[in-house]
Amino acid sequence: MKKLLLSMATVPLLVGGLSVSASADGINIFSDAKLKGEIRPRFETADVIDNGKDAATSFTARTHLSVSAGLLEVEGLSATVGIQSVNSFGYESYNSTLNGETTYDVIKDPQFAMISEASLNYKTGKTDIHAGRSQLNLDNQRFIGTVGWRQLERSYDTVSVTNTDVKNLKVYIAYLYGMQGVGAAPTKETNSILFNAKYKVMDELTVTAYDYMMGSETDTMGIALTGNIDAGAKLNYRAEYAMQSDPTMEYRVKNIKADATYINLDLGANISGVLAGANYEVLSGTNSADKTAFKPSYGTNHKFNGWADVFYVAASPTSGLKDANLRLGYAAKGFGKVLAVYHSYTAETTTGTNSDDLGSEIDVLYVNKIPGVNGLSGLLKYASFSKGAATNGFAASQSDKQVAWAQLDYKF
Repeated sequence: MKKLLLSMATVPLLVGGLSVSASADGINIFSDAKLKGEIRPRFETADVIDNGKDAATSFTARTHLSVSAGLLEVEGLSATVGIQSVNSFGYESYNSTLNGETTYDVIKDPQFAMISEASLNYKTGKTDIHAGRSQLNLDNQRFIGTVGWRQLERSYDTVSVTNTDVKNLKVYIAYLYGMQGVGAAPTKETNSILFNAKYKVMDELTVTAYDYMMGSETDTMGIALTGNIDAGAKLNYRAEYAMQSDPTMEYRVKNIKADATYINLDLGANISGVLAGANYEVLSGTNSADKTAFKPSYGTNHKFNGWADVFYVAASPTSGLKDANLRLGYAAKGFGKVLAVYHSYTAETTTGTNSDDLGSEIDVLYVNKIPGVNGLSGLLKYASFSKGAATNGFAASQSDKQVAWAQLDYKF
């Protein structure tokens, strides 16, 4: 609680300081300060069936505040400072992984406060140079993301360059040296290089190539084809392939071996507000000591493979995963958005005669802006997972699971 209050107390001091000219020769240290913020209270329940734990309930609120300002009156030079905090208000009927309440199921939102942004940025022409901490999402967030669904969002420490000199081409390259967030883990040092290049051929085709050389993890290299097609209905698609190999950038841990593949095929349609889509995703498994299973360790995993988060892939299960899912919904101004998703899960690799049935899941979401308050939205969300017959890999620790959320989100 003390960390939370101290962090919150710095904000008005920071904002006040940015509005003051602070130099004997008349040069403003800070100018054109802009404050952004988010307050997100959430009620969540989680119940893993027959695991010997009590069902968990949490009430938490995320506060995220950041200030950006021009620096030293140098054209294109700016600085950003931000904090985020999660408060549980003393309500501890859940295992946050830090509060010691191990008799309850896990809801990974511990009370914590951290610096979420602290960076210098310089823009010259069509080149942006960034140094410091920020919240980074690359492409569809499958491999590099902030895990924004959890209350304590991840931040990355990078030195990066973004360039758009070539028409329709955006190139991003970064040295990643640290990260923090999600579960209040301490800052993790890493020795990594991120490369992402996106070229828009036409509205119907954009080609994205990437290479994420994660120190002590893997080297993930891939290509994605995406586009929007107007064929009476508004169609969108994604076709992606990636492979993981031994890490190019080693850090502390030596002789890491990696050998895995990834496929993602997606087709969506919007017909006068009716949303429909099909997706097939494959994360390879392994039954060999010479190979590893595919694991996007730093991705926003909650967006993929079901909102119950049963298939959190950082544990690198041997079975791998095939996720075939269908979605159907409706969105319209004033009505908001309702969406239902059905997942069928199977193992990519099985051992002996073990079943490949990893279960199924139904997810339902409703979100809408709340009238009368600019920037305020509400959300209701539910996930129900039913385990399959398989007993290896992911399935080794599986149980039926139900999770529900009610949330407000105010951004200003």
